[in-house]
Amino acid sequence: MTDKPFAGRIACVTGASRGIGRATALALAAGGAQVVAVARTQGGLESLDDAIRQAGGLPATLVPLDIRDGDGIDRLGHAIHERWGKLDVLVANGAILGPISPLGHVAPKEWDQIVAVNLTAQWRLIRSFDPLLQVSDAGRAVFVTSGAATKCRPYWGPYSTTKAALDALARTYAAENETTKVRVNLFNPGPIRTTMRAQAMPGEDPQTLEPPEAPAAAIVAMCRADVTENGQLFDYPARAWKSFRDPA
Repeated sequence: MTDKPFAGRIACVTGASRGIGRATALALAAGGAQVVAVARTQGGLESLDDAIRQAGGLPATLVPLDIRDGDGIDRLGHAIHERWGKLDVLVANGAILGPISPLGHVAPKEWDQIVAVNLTAQWRLIRSFDPLLQVSDAGRAVFVTSGAATKCRPYWGPYSTTKAALDALARTYAAENETTKVRVNLFNPGPIRTTMRAQAMPGEDPQTLEPPEAPAAAIVAMCRADVTENGQLFDYPARAWKSFRDPA
């Protein structure tokens, strides 16, 4: 009998049309999940659905949505409630790189955009989906972060700042769920063969990097009902969980 650990479970993935998000959605569907796929591009979502169906998964629910649209996220939460009454898995993967530039050269519009996508939208996901995750017998939320959150290399200020803030947001949400059935964790994929990586490192040979399917498998493992970690970071390059130390 084929192992379907996510049979009967509802999983929402943002940034699902390409890269790590697409690979994660495919892996969750292969595990039996009903996938709610969120991305800006209709064509990318339809391609994902075709791939899920071809692999024998349940047809995905496709949501063409810019996650900066907070009201749209609220409407999605309501639609999930009306259709299934719960959400078992949230993979908050949608993000943008933003400008690679000295901080003093970043335009206010660029700053506002990356904060809206990489931080505010993640809070809106929590605000809209937390009641649905609480209904699940084992709600799991995974927020995709980056090593840039702590490395703070030159010219990566907007991306590093928003990912560091995301870490604080997710850890706070995890702390608020210490006594519930919801588990909240962070995932650092490291260097992976994605469009965002190519934008950030245009001279890099993509064939030297792992494909998105590799970290996607690790993300899916974090979404299982038997995961007990909460408020932790899974560092994919190290293949290990890393705990955050409480300040003195």
